[in-house]
Amino acid sequence: METIDEEEMKEQLAEEMAKYEEEGYFKRLLKMFSGLGRPHASREYKEAVLELQRQIAPLLAILLPVIGAAILFVVTAMGGSSEKKVTVELAQVEEDKPLEDVEKPPETEQPPDMDVEVQMDAPSISPVEQAEVAPPTAEPQSVKVATVDAMLNIKSPVTMKSVAGTARNAGVRGRYTGGGAQYGDPKTEAAVMKALRWLKLHQNRDGSWPGIRPASTGLAILTYLAHGETPSSPEFGKTVERGLENLINCIAVKDGKTVMNGSDGNEYAFLIGTYALCEAYGMTKNPNARAAAEKTLSRIIKGQSPTGGWDYKINPKSKRDDMSFAGWALQAIKAGKMAGIHLDGMDECIKKAIKCLQTRNFKNGGFNYVAGGNPTGLTATGCLAMQLLGYSNTKEVKEALDFMRDWKPSFDPKDLPKGKSEAAAGNCPQYYCYYATQCKYQAGMAKNAASGNQALWKKWNAEMKALYPNTIIADKNKDGSPVTIKDAKGKPQEVGHWVNKDAHTTRPVMDTCLAALQLMVYYRYLPTTQLKATEVEKDVEDLSKDKSGEIKVTIDI
Repeated sequence: METIDEEEMKEQLAEEMAKYEEEGYFKRLLKMFSGLGRPHASREYKEAVLELQRQIAPLLAILLPVIGAAILFVVTAMGGSSEKKVTVELAQVEEDKPLEDVEKPPETEQPPDMDVEVQMDAPSISPVEQAEVAPPTAEPQSVKVATVDAMLNIKSPVTMKSVAGTARNAGVRGRYTGGGAQYGDPKTEAAVMKALRWLKLHQNRDGSWPGIRPASTGLAILTYLAHGETPSSPEFGKTVERGLENLINCIAVKDGKTVMNGSDGNEYAFLIGTYALCEAYGMTKNPNARAAAEKTLSRIIKGQSPTGGWDYKINPKSKRDDMSFAGWALQAIKAGKMAGIHLDGMDECIKKAIKCLQTRNFKNGGFNYVAGGNPTGLTATGCLAMQLLGYSNTKEVKEALDFMRDWKPSFDPKDLPKGKSEAAAGNCPQYYCYYATQCKYQAGMAKNAASGNQALWKKWNAEMKALYPNTIIADKNKDGSPVTIKDAKGKPQEVGHWVNKDAHTTRPVMDTCLAALQLMVYYRYLPTTQLKATEVEKDVEDLSKDKSGEIKVTIDI
């Protein structure tokens, strides 16, 4: 059996216990300095480095305050202080004396409101039909919307004016729908409200309306704007906001060209959508609406034919000069100009258009469908374009008004005016009436209007007021009760719409908007003869026509 050396065991235990004993602070410092002098690969050196890292924090805690105190002491000692004596003299205050009467300055008269008087025209659609809502496109959008109500609290410098020069609002509407041979009445306004509520009820979830998306949505927006409704309106604000956002979002760039997704094949909808964007910007000053309007309006201007007209697909190479197509293009351009959008080439474009209307689209006392043809129902379209652009007193307008003398408001194709086979209107009588109402209103309500024009407007207005409110179709529930929608105060209100008696029964949005816009002509805009802000300089006669039929334009800037 091996003998255990007790002394050796004690020594070993002592060595092991020593490893667990805590060394004193100064002993650790000595060991650290000693270890730092050893080879870097040795254990003693590594332990010394660890100890140095542990000592840095307490050393800094002691040294930094000491150094700071020393610096403060030195600065204080060096910056001696000097005392300055300030002598304060108290002045003797004189007794208060009564103030002499001050002469009041003369009161100045406030300058009158300088609102820009605006005239806006209405819309119409091509006969092309389409599924209710176009599927969303994967194409990149050229204009993106924040929220359409972003700028609603900014007062627009362009105030939409009524016949008397006051802005579109409830007070004005009430004033000009209280009765009278030249104006509306409570029945016309009640019919308009039913139509506005019907449009609200039938708006698609994405903000558009059934039909050809940009056209139906554009027409609906124009109808709300005509009534003074914007995204801030209590009852229809959200409806207008969603519709405008949808219209802006359908704008895209395809093959380097600005387009509207969901448009018809001929792109009537592109023109109508642009018209709505321009008027929306004019009333809201929303920057997204302006950005979108500038893109689409620019294409319309650049898409003008060399002869001064427009043709399907906004084709700048065509010389077909389609009057129906040009009507929407010119309404959009006029609305953009009134909203304060002034693009390069806009004035030149208007001058060329006027020359085209006078020399290519006018013949035998009326305006034709395409250049060189005979007068048709589109005489009202050409007539309104001339009026809106500041040429109400031309012989073409006077003869066109005479051409429309016997027309009457109607929803029945049997009552279509001359040119009833003209295909561009799709046998839609309201297409003609929409333009005719505005033409007769412009002529009959103009300042110093001829007695004959006044009489024709009163006659047309009387027939329109008797027909439209009585032919609006009330939506019914299955049990026969009227369909209602809550107004701004939560009260149920009936809804209604119009439909033309033609083959196109799938476009009630278009028919409803066209009729409602006519019933709002009283307070929608001023007669153009009272409007000077957008009148183009009458130098159209300076335009010359060469052998190719193209119009040469010289503009002094």
